[in-house]
Amino acid sequence: MEIRRALPQDIRELLHCLKMRSKYAVLLVFIISLVIIEKENNFISRVSDKLKQSPQALAEANSTEVSPALAKNSSLASLQELDAAFSQLKSHLYNITLQLAGDGDPGPRRHVLLMATTRTGSSFVGEFFNQQGSIFYLFEPLWHVEKTVTFLPGGASAVGSALVYRDVLKQLLLCDLYILENFISPVPEGHLTPFLFRRGSSHSLCEEPVCTPSTKKVFEKYYCKNRRCGPLNITLAAEACRRKQHVALKTVRIRQLEFLQPLVEDPRLDLRIIQLVRDPRAVLASRMVAFSGKYETWKKWASEGEAPLREEEVQRLRGNCESIRMSAELGLRRPGWLRGRYMLVRYEDVARAPLQKAREMFRFAGLPLTPQVEEWIGKNTQAPRDGNGVYSTCKNSSEQFDKWRFSMPFKLAQVVQDACAPAMQLFGYKLASSPAALANRSFSLLEEAQPAWVT
Repeated sequence: MEIRRALPQDIRELLHCLKMRSKYAVLLVFIISLVIIEKENNFISRVSDKLKQSPQALAEANSTEVSPALAKNSSLASLQELDAAFSQLKSHLYNITLQLAGDGDPGPRRHVLLMATTRTGSSFVGEFFNQQGSIFYLFEPLWHVEKTVTFLPGGASAVGSALVYRDVLKQLLLCDLYILENFISPVPEGHLTPFLFRRGSSHSLCEEPVCTPSTKKVFEKYYCKNRRCGPLNITLAAEACRRKQHVALKTVRIRQLEFLQPLVEDPRLDLRIIQLVRDPRAVLASRMVAFSGKYETWKKWASEGEAPLREEEVQRLRGNCESIRMSAELGLRRPGWLRGRYMLVRYEDVARAPLQKAREMFRFAGLPLTPQVEEWIGKNTQAPRDGNGVYSTCKNSSEQFDKWRFSMPFKLAQVVQDACAPAMQLFGYKLASSPAALANRSFSLLEEAQPAWVT
């Protein structure tokens, strides 16, 4: 009794749950067994009646000619049928026992939010969930909200945008996809739209029955990659979402973790939040390539020393790092409402050991890691070096994650280190003290991940 009182509350609740489940499981096995045995007894009775009949009576009953050999072996055949009946009964009971023990049990409905910022590898990591057939996965649906609702950076507008994003996100996790019709432009007609952002990045939106026959003379701005589909029917998509066992969503437009508390506490959701971070120096290097036009000043200053960086640009960088850091610190403090529902993941750790990190993320989310996911990871983390596009999710991940080090000017790295030092320290990214240290392959800029990040 003393040992039981010493156990943590969570463990006592788990033991109580298991105990109650075992009681109901035994009762259910007993009831189902009685039903099956009753059915099999009827069959056995019929076999027994046949055993009591002579071979001649059996022949007359069947109105067929019975050979002497069949007459001698009829009892043996009936015994074989009886044996088969008992074998079938045994198989039924075994299968029922496995099901009650959890084998093949899909478990509770999970909701997963992959929370990141641009150029942190979130598209790559999101594919882990997209490849799992029982998950309804959405790629950046909040893009439409950002394009439709204009908010000024900072202050009350930043709070307002976070609240709008949160409310839309809640409806999407509940499979109310109609909420997007308020933000898609042009407005869908009859719940049909060819303009859902990056539709092809969601398997669930490109498979039957959501993939309807293509329509002539309809311009598909966002289309499925591997098959021709008609305009997206939002009603069919919502129904497909409800049929799937789990829901996962990837977004780079929510950074304030505290705003998600109502979602975590919503009894209709079983939300697990995975925050993905990346070395801010690598993020800047990637953004300067992917969004070249927005970083002309940075590039000129880095290469020519001209057009000094504007203070507001550095402040924007610092603000981004601080918002990410504060969310992570909140998650790692494990407040009561977030305990067991937050996981911090570094992209560099995923790139170095993708299958291991995938297992950790799926285990945290309470989801099975299927062979399809493992196969995709194997194929898409060993890509040829010349096959890596800016937006590609097919990469030689172990060679890509620190490639930025050998092309970034040191003075640019220094600006990032000065602006993002607190976040880099929290996430275990080492500062480079010189150009040689930055480009030295034998010098790791990555500390070992803390165990608290992955629990």
